[in-house]
Amino acid sequence: MKKFDKERLLLGIAAPLLAIVAAFLVTAVVLVATGKEPFSAFGIMFDYGMKSDSQVYILNKATTYYLAGLAVAVGFRMNLFNIGVDGQYRLAAFFAAALGGALTLPGFLQIPLIILTAMIVGAMWAGIAGVLKVTRGVSEVVSTIMLNMIATAIIGYLLQDGRLGQLDSAGTKVSTKPLPESSHFFVFPTVPDQVWGFIVVAALAGVAYWFILSRTRFGFDLRTVGQSESAADASGVNVKKMIITSMLISGLVAGLVGMPTLLNDSFEYGGDFPTGIGFTGIAIALLGRNHPVGIALGALLWGFLERGSGKLEFEGYDREIVGVIQGVIVLSVVIAYEVVRRYGLKRQQRQVGEKLAAQAKNSKKQEVSA
Repeated sequence: MKKFDKERLLLGIAAPLLAIVAAFLVTAVVLVATGKEPFSAFGIMFDYGMKSDSQVYILNKATTYYLAGLAVAVGFRMNLFNIGVDGQYRLAAFFAAALGGALTLPGFLQIPLIILTAMIVGAMWAGIAGVLKVTRGVSEVVSTIMLNMIATAIIGYLLQDGRLGQLDSAGTKVSTKPLPESSHFFVFPTVPDQVWGFIVVAALAGVAYWFILSRTRFGFDLRTVGQSESAADASGVNVKKMIITSMLISGLVAGLVGMPTLLNDSFEYGGDFPTGIGFTGIAIALLGRNHPVGIALGALLWGFLERGSGKLEFEGYDREIVGVIQGVIVLSVVIAYEVVRRYGLKRQQRQVGEKLAAQAKNSKKQEVSA
């Protein structure tokens, strides 16, 4: 590996590590200020997180977080801020659950149909923001926030008894019709819980994300537009088409976010279906620097912190302390990346200056010897 590549790798690793260390230091100060012992709290979290059932919980949580991070990262690579992942995955999961509950097909047909439905719904919902941006100049931030609210309203309207929802036997809960057993995704049997099989799909999505962005012309064009729209346009790239396509892909991946819960856990869409995962994906994509491996590590960290929060509350600590850690990590990531970026830029400038000085010195020696 070349020296330049090693330095880039080290700088890339330094930023998230710096952010995590800073987050724990700030959290320790907060704990001390509230009269709590920080090292004891961190010890409880780590001990509990290493238990076998906690590891299964973290893997299952990380599966959904990873897909959310990928969906957000696609937009980030295009310099698009897709805040609408939350609405996209919930709407996608709702219609996929409604369709799956209405059909009874063999598993090899039913499961792909449910997943495909979710991906199409997610892509279409995200595509609205892309079309509004290129045709009317509407910021994707504004449009996706509004689309989140509209998605919530649509789900609330349709998820009622007599429409696409139904009351349970106790008459206390409204949800879509439960999926038939043929729609249940496979699991990895472990003790004492089960690892969701959808983790395999998430891993494949990460590989596809890496390959498309790093090894295809489309990925090169996408990254070029993200760095400079004017330069991409001058080189012949259709910027408007790339914006819409990127939003469609982001929404397509967002459609997968709710599938681990739907196909491996709840098997229906109800009022207790997980919300807010799209916003968690933003933090994870930032922490992972839009790289599939970094996003995976960020998803695992988030799952670990959530698992630890329950144990801390049981031990008498405030549950919100984990929220402090997560919030400080997000802030620290932004600051750390900027600090590392500036350091890397100054280092490159110094190296270039040293090379130029060395070349000038060699030229002078050659002139003298001549």
